Amino acid sequence: LAGLKVEMVPGEEKNIKVTRKEDFALAETLIGSDVRTASGYDVHKFKDGDHIWLCGLKVPHTHGLEGHSDADVGLHAITDALLGCIGEGDIGQHFPDTSAEFKNIDSKILLRDVIRLIGEKGYRIMNIDVTLCLEKPKIAPHIPEMRKTLCNTMGIPEEDLSIKATTNEKMGFIGRQEGVVCYAVTL
Repeated sequence: LAGLKVEMVPGEEKNIKVTRKEDFALAETLIGSDVRTASGYDVHKFKDGDHIWLCGLKVPHTHGLEGHSDADVGLHAITDALLGCIGEGDIGQHFPDTSAEFKNIDSKILLRDVIRLIGEKGYRIMNIDVTLCLEKPKIAPHIPEMRKTLCNTMGIPEEDLSIKATTNEKMGFIGRQEGVVCYAVTL
């Protein structure tokens, strides 16, 4: 038509157009009918120290975080969200803070245990979205290493994990730099 050569490009059979009512049934069959989503939340207050653990990474800071384990709010929120997806309660039910077994434990160990449980139940992680809320330290420089660490821990590709950070605009306990909050959503 315009003097251009037309070529066939291989496509993906599962990339269907969903326009009619019948298309929804086919789409559900292709992706599976048991897609689950859940959210997780964790908070820890600051204490004396020289670093905090966030999303599996040791981040230098003027304070530490108080907790029974390593107090990694990122891993705890993710773990809660993943447990919620498979109907298995929360992190405290599986790893109680009253147990000496979990005192000062690396939260990546707890997360790996939950990943194993997810596999045993026949599920897989599709994606995870994490939001860290704190005034300081600045998180943006650490996000690439956090993603790498977490994806290696969970055995998922980096494009299936998003980590964001925000401040609380100096409002509330986060704004007063009394603690850190993390939200996680999983599919």
